Amino acid sequence: MIDITGKVFGQIYKAGKKIGSGSYGEIYIGTDIKTNKNFALKLESIYSPHKKGDHEAKIYKDLAGIRGIPALKWYGTTLSYNMMVIELLGPSIEALFKYCGQKFSLKTVVMIAEQLITRIEHIHNKGYIHRDLKPDNFVVGTGMNRGVIYALDFGLAKRVKIDNTHIPYRSDKTMTGTARYTSINSHRGKEMSRRDDLEALGYIFVYLLKGKLPWQGLGIDNNDDRDNLIYQHKKITSVELLCEGLEPEFSIFLNYARNLSFTDRPNYAYLRTLFKSLSKRMDFKDDFMFDWTIKKLVRKYIYIFIIELQLLTIYTYISFWGRGLE
Repeated sequence: MIDITGKVFGQIYKAGKKIGSGSYGEIYIGTDIKTNKNFALKLESIYSPHKKGDHEAKIYKDLAGIRGIPALKWYGTTLSYNMMVIELLGPSIEALFKYCGQKFSLKTVVMIAEQLITRIEHIHNKGYIHRDLKPDNFVVGTGMNRGVIYALDFGLAKRVKIDNTHIPYRSDKTMTGTARYTSINSHRGKEMSRRDDLEALGYIFVYLLKGKLPWQGLGIDNNDDRDNLIYQHKKITSVELLCEGLEPEFSIFLNYARNLSFTDRPNYAYLRTLFKSLSKRMDFKDDFMFDWTIKKLVRKYIYIFIIELQLLTIYTYISFWGRGLE
């Protein structure tokens, strides 16, 4: 894809620097030339063999107004690209995880869990399943919404209910999503449903608490071989072993997800209550003070302290030399 920095799309949005890329295309910071407000521009070539733009834009429109779903401002075809203009948000949970040293506190994961369960519930209630849940696909808001976690990237999302009827079960599919987090049933080629999104959330929670899943770092370059070995590891790793050393709510959550049938509607309120009860037991405050928030505050105060110390040192020298001149 050619560099489109500086080009204007839809007669309104000017492309700035590139901030991401992948199989979906590329993402740029864009500016509304009328209001000077920044957005995210997601572009894919109209010649791409696996175009997702129309599909994803429709899902954003169907999910419009849900808290924690980015607002789609515009979608269209221009300069040989399908382009989505989406509200510009903060860093991903994966990026913040690395910022915090590849491990989150229990309090942070519990607060994340409560939000993600609600986010997935609302997506499911609209008749969709995400099918590619991972820390990269959750981002934090900005400004007054900096404590809100957003779900994005619906390129692999699929309708699970059509006219109030659940899609039929099939067992002739290929694995969908990211191997590290996708469900065992997805590895087995089974049609995915709401239970599979929940299983992926369970793996995400364990990853954020432990810093690593047992099937990471296998040292295999071939994608098919690696995905198959990940499946073998998942299959033989019991939930109890996976969640060893963690509070029991995490194994309860994963066992619940794995025991759902294909068409079952999950009890989201029950799952939220698991983590609300854990939070209460640990005497946590739901104050949006995530690990990354605290780290940023500490760095800010350290910076202020250093500046004040430097000013105090300068003042001391001035006072000392001033007395010497009297």
